[in-house]
Amino acid sequence: MSTEISTRSEPVKPTGKVERGARRKLSYPMILLIIAGALLLLSLVRVVTDTGSLTDTRQWASALGLAVPIGLAGLGGLWAERAGVINIGLEGMMMLGLFAAGWIGWQYGPWAAVLAGVIGGVLGGLVHAVATVTFGVDHIVSGVAINILALGVVQFLAKLWFGQEGSAAAEAGGNDKQSPRMDELGDFTVPLLSDWLATVRGWDIFFVSDVAGVAGAAVTNVSWLVLIAVLLFVGTYVVLWRTGFGLRLRSCGENPTATESLGVNVYLYKYMALLVSGGLAGLGGAYLAVFVRMYQDGQTGGRGYLGLATMIFGNWRPGGVAMGAGLFGFVDALQIRGGGTVVHALLLLFAIGLAGYAIYQFFRNKRASAAITGLLAVALFAWFSSTETMPLELVSASPYITTLVVLALFSQRLRAPKAIGKPYRRGEGT
Repeated sequence: MSTEISTRSEPVKPTGKVERGARRKLSYPMILLIIAGALLLLSLVRVVTDTGSLTDTRQWASALGLAVPIGLAGLGGLWAERAGVINIGLEGMMMLGLFAAGWIGWQYGPWAAVLAGVIGGVLGGLVHAVATVTFGVDHIVSGVAINILALGVVQFLAKLWFGQEGSAAAEAGGNDKQSPRMDELGDFTVPLLSDWLATVRGWDIFFVSDVAGVAGAAVTNVSWLVLIAVLLFVGTYVVLWRTGFGLRLRSCGENPTATESLGVNVYLYKYMALLVSGGLAGLGGAYLAVFVRMYQDGQTGGRGYLGLATMIFGNWRPGGVAMGAGLFGFVDALQIRGGGTVVHALLLLFAIGLAGYAIYQFFRNKRASAAITGLLAVALFAWFSSTETMPLELVSASPYITTLVVLALFSQRLRAPKAIGKPYRRGEGT
């Protein structure tokens, strides 16, 4: 029996047991120092490239909005995979949530759409749970099947419910590709603080104004769903890492046989994890529907897969998922709002960042990794120096290119749950 599982009856310690091969946890002062360094680097690149939108409040507000559905999908994947079930079906669950939100939203309003989106995602999670937990279907096969099935279901129902001539939905502006529009959800602004940050941003002081521009996005015209998403990230950390329930759920992904021997119903915990996983992915889909006030065919745009990438990049932890979602949301917002010139500035940003990471790897005696990272930094700097803008095709693909680069660089630091993806049958280890 593993040591981790045998401590089920003891209080969960704040630090927990350090897993074999895991890095020492970063302290909060170190995290704040890293954030400050990233903002300083962003300010420097903004000055060198004369690209003011890098720290513009509207740019970061857009990045925050684009990061939310990716982050919710990644958080959903974290719940499933911490319980030992691979969830490739996040994209399909987002589709179900998106369609359910569009269908209910135009009739009963945006908050009803949010609830419907969560229910739609939960149904997708239930299908995945029945297939993988009860019947032992391969997790990857089940997830891919859910993605294909969800796409067909929402397109069929859209034609049936929104595209029928003479129907109430068609008369309200719906068709086989979109639902009728719903009411706006609304947002909030923190009074005084928002105006003060805008004033500081206008002073155009190096670093100070840049920080004010970034911080302003968190207090100006913020959707209520963004606030809910932040609370869900905090809640996930508290539940999974600070409660006995979370310890038992995570143990199902580490050693389900030992967990079962302690009287824990592993099937039940896997089911609960997958229902929560589907609900979070469905909420991500509902966010997209509420954001544009309708369901649109193909609106998820692969965000479920990006969410899966943020979960891996974040090392199966809520804080890492949030950072990954923020990075991909930022790059996505740049390519939407700024085009080739702004994305071109990212080459310098990434080149400097990679150079710093290469130096860090060198002093940790990881010479091969440092050499590869350094060469990539030099190549990006050469590309930045030899061009003035980015081709449109690369601009559109920049979020996905960023995903591949980030995962390639940090793959050696990842530690997945030990029993993830492995078939489990009750009583096998007894």
